[in-house]
Amino acid sequence: MASAHFGRRLRKGAVNTTVAALAVAALAASQAPDVAAGGVSESGQAATDTPAAADASTDDSATGNSPYYTDLPPLNSPNPAPSSSATTSPVGTGSSEAGIPATVLDAYKKAEAELAQSKPGCNLPWQLLAAIGKVESGQARGGNVSADGTTLSPILGPVLNGNGFANISDTDNGAYDGDSTYDRAVGPMQFIPSTWAWAGRDGNDDGKKDPNNIYDAALAAGHYLCRYNWDMSTTSGMRSAILSYNNSTAYYNTVISWLEYYRKGTHSIPDGTGSVPSNRSDDDTSSTPSTPSTPSTPSTPSTPSTPSTPSTPAPTPTDTVDHLENAGSTTKLTAMAGDAFTTKVSTRAETAAGKAVAKVRVRFTIVGDADLTFAGGESVATVATDSKGVAVAPALQAGEKTGTFTVRATIVGRTITALDYKATVTARAADTLARTADTALTCVAGGEFADQVTVKATYKGAVADKVAATATLIKSAEDPTANDKGPYFKDASGNPVRTLTDLQTDANGVLQLPKLYADDTAGTYLLRITTTGGATLTVELTVTAAASTTPEPTPSESSSASPSPSDSASSSASASESSTTSGS
Repeated sequence: MASAHFGRRLRKGAVNTTVAALAVAALAASQAPDVAAGGVSESGQAATDTPAAADASTDDSATGNSPYYTDLPPLNSPNPAPSSSATTSPVGTGSSEAGIPATVLDAYKKAEAELAQSKPGCNLPWQLLAAIGKVESGQARGGNVSADGTTLSPILGPVLNGNGFANISDTDNGAYDGDSTYDRAVGPMQFIPSTWAWAGRDGNDDGKKDPNNIYDAALAAGHYLCRYNWDMSTTSGMRSAILSYNNSTAYYNTVISWLEYYRKGTHSIPDGTGSVPSNRSDDDTSSTPSTPSTPSTPSTPSTPSTPSTPSTPAPTPTDTVDHLENAGSTTKLTAMAGDAFTTKVSTRAETAAGKAVAKVRVRFTIVGDADLTFAGGESVATVATDSKGVAVAPALQAGEKTGTFTVRATIVGRTITALDYKATVTARAADTLARTADTALTCVAGGEFADQVTVKATYKGAVADKVAATATLIKSAEDPTANDKGPYFKDASGNPVRTLTDLQTDANGVLQLPKLYADDTAGTYLLRITTTGGATLTVELTVTAAASTTPEPTPSESSSASPSPSDSASSSASASESSTTSGS
């Protein structure tokens, strides 16, 4: 009981970080080898408050690095206690620390299921969402939610005005947080409005994306954690994801401790009955005692000073941004459908004097109904500028829709002229076609070819999959129009056709044509296959004449050729008779 009490009363500071790391190590000891103790690398080196390089290039955080609950889980087993009631309840009756309110737990599990389908490589466990939900809002303040998952009262973080916290000017006109001057973290997963604007999801299919709804917020948190293809089954992937949510190793340690606790077992409890943590990471920000001043030596009265003019707050880096400049070699990018763009969008934030501005957030948005995304499947990415004022967007991934699309760069928290980049997606193409077999293609007139024509398409030596192709039985090498005789394909009704369109190579770049038939005209014919991108292959087809057969002789022909003995006798008699008649 003492350890549980200690965990609940743990406060911010050096002791907090140290004890958190030790507690996490104890909780993680029985887990898989790849789930290392929070703050301790697999090599045994303690982690620092500086995130890995991968973390530094991502968003500032989902929460704006807002305060969070620092309470650690109790060290006793999280399994539910046996019920003393003879009646079986649909929810567990274990400790409130181990229990998760029913609606909140359902939201986490539904988010895990959706991510398993949409981003299977992320391997997101619902226990990670539960751990973040515990640290951010105490599971929506103990499950204080309606039946559809919406919080019964707002859950708002402190005003992010730079006074002990990040300085984030209003980005939503107070729509989510009720503050039109500064932003505040909102809802059970504590998203700041500027992040919710692109990360928000509709998790309960009610047509709205509401950060105050646990279904929406849990699904959004899952997509946020998985947005850079981080793998939650690895230590490095999970660490990068958690630190991107709130960039603090103490935060990471606390989340990991709850993750491991929930992994050992948890249960559902009625909504509204969960415990709410009591300690926050900002508890000490206003309670540090000041150092008593040394009594001054009496002196002669001084001349009253002139009242000072109230000082103007120093401008934030965001306030100093005047414009955005292209930081790459071009504002036009090109990729083939289905491919990743090899060049990333790169933007530099500058003052009016052209000086770089570091540590401001640049939001990259794919504008309109475009069929391309950033890595991780998102249409928006927010990246902080580095020391040179440059923000580099995640790699773009082309979809199947072709055309020219716009990627727009803006500054979060400022209204300045956006910088647009043109991203062009071209059709899938092939530059080479080759048959997969070298057997001669022959057929007897009036018959069918034994082998189907099969070709493989490549582009710059790589497999050219899903490439559009056309096959035509042409008149000659100089005349590519469709022939009116010779070999042919059959349509669905069995009628001859000599041009096939809407063909496409498969995932291996292979295209197999339908069976070919021959009419009764012998000769040598040509089949030409072309693809998007200019690949062309001409295949020779040979139709041979049907072999001649000797017909059976007719009776009259047999009589004249070789008369039978009876026929000879009859003829002699007739001749004799004729001769006799003429002699008389």
